Amino acid sequence: MRVFQRVVDDGGFAAAARALDLSPATVTRLLGDLEQHLGARLMQRTTRKLALTEAGELYLLRVRSILGEIDDAEAAVGSSTQELHGTVHVLATPVLASYVLAPNVGHWRQRYPKVALDITVDPFPQTRVEEFDVTFMAADEGYDANVVARALSSSEWILCASPAYLQRAGTPRQPQDLERHEYLKFSRQQSGGTSNRRLRLRPAQGVGEAVEVDMPVALQSISLDVLYRAALDGAGIAVLSRLLVSQHLASGALVHVLPDWINGRLTIYAAVPSRKLIPARTRAFLAFISEGLPGQTPGSGPA
Repeated sequence: MRVFQRVVDDGGFAAAARALDLSPATVTRLLGDLEQHLGARLMQRTTRKLALTEAGELYLLRVRSILGEIDDAEAAVGSSTQELHGTVHVLATPVLASYVLAPNVGHWRQRYPKVALDITVDPFPQTRVEEFDVTFMAADEGYDANVVARALSSSEWILCASPAYLQRAGTPRQPQDLERHEYLKFSRQQSGGTSNRRLRLRPAQGVGEAVEVDMPVALQSISLDVLYRAALDGAGIAVLSRLLVSQHLASGALVHVLPDWINGRLTIYAAVPSRKLIPARTRAFLAFISEGLPGQTPGSGPA
């Protein structure tokens, strides 16, 4: 089972053999023995690449959980949490991977030096939860998906711009003033048939009517990181997560535009394939990340 998992993770028999300190012939034989035992082909082998069969994909999901439990059982023999070891396979949106997970890798390694992180990035990770130990994603209010997810932190979508841009274009005092400003638009921000230029705002305190404003779009992207960098460089006004921009707001690199208005609220979720088989190292990683997230929701923590 370990050899099978390693062949998949490393993308080939030769790479897996080097990692496991085995000969390629031994790796090939062990995979053949496993397939014979199961009575099913797990991989389609060609001269150029390996591809999992449908049976192989299903088996890999269970194998990861089983091997994780075995690793945890072995680690439990030690008396210290420092004895946790193995790899946590993580899926996250690009922004969460870059600005929430990556800055904490060093601290994580100091606390759990034997647990490596394997972080995969996907702008829309909701459909791949079953493939990873834990998936971090952000969703707007009303999110309801058929996954096992725990809310970790909440934030707001706020309008931001650089001081240089506001000095050049002026500072909006009311939502209607946005019609004369450059819009750095997240292409998935608006839905439900609204126009490409229209931005919906509502009172931050929840009292009063929402308003919609037409803004000329200067830049549109599905990457919040692109919009974030463009806003920092003075390209216009972007709708960004308060959690993401908090440090730049504090330093003055970005200015919170129209602070009495928000575009909406979002929640950061941690999703796991199952509540029943969560390896100890995954639970430790969830607890570690939730410790450092501001705006934690009531009852947040490991799933």
